[in-house]
Amino acid sequence: MSHETAASMTYSLNFAAVWRSFDLLLEGLALSLGLAFVAILAGCVIGLITAFGLISRRALLRKPAGLYVTVIRNTPILVLVLFSYFALPELGVRLGKIESFVATLAIYSGAYLAEVFRGGLIAIPPGQREAGLAIGLTEMQIRTSIIIPLMLRSVLPSLGSTMISLFKDTSLAAAIAVPELTFEARKINVETFRVIETWIVASCLYVATCSLLAALMRAAERRLAVPR
Repeated sequence: MSHETAASMTYSLNFAAVWRSFDLLLEGLALSLGLAFVAILAGCVIGLITAFGLISRRALLRKPAGLYVTVIRNTPILVLVLFSYFALPELGVRLGKIESFVATLAIYSGAYLAEVFRGGLIAIPPGQREAGLAIGLTEMQIRTSIIIPLMLRSVLPSLGSTMISLFKDTSLAAAIAVPELTFEARKINVETFRVIETWIVASCLYVATCSLLAALMRAAERRLAVPR
């Protein structure tokens, strides 16, 4: 039996070192949630504008929107993160680590949400717009007070799934040393050498948080469900 095999068989779990640094994991978790929340808000704005571009009859709006969605959705998010933080400064665009990551995550989520919102927009019956025109609303008023609220209610499940995915994607911020949950877990791992315990606790925090987010989104869906 090799020395490595014998050592692995005698390994005993000891969470004490991880618990001593648990506050760092919670701080990283809070930052991860903050990154995801800001990114989803900005992504919704980007996605909504892009969705209207995708369904526009004007090629000048439709084609750039389609190009943006195609390029971003077919580029790995880690590549986008590294490009925005390491390559953009070479072009004179300098952002902090957190700002760079949030901007990247917002642009990335915006491309996916654009397709979600596009589907929601084209699913709204034309009669809704006609009813708005009949009572004297302008096109902008129809969009902001009728079309967008109806669309958001119908795409809420997809929006919730995107939020959870973005929260998990914040782990990629560790690649540029943003002190979110994965970065803090890796730091504790290096300092304590408790590899299994550290990643068990970090995984449990991710699972618990995703489960909580999913439960909150299901509650919101039930409350705001479009009547059938």
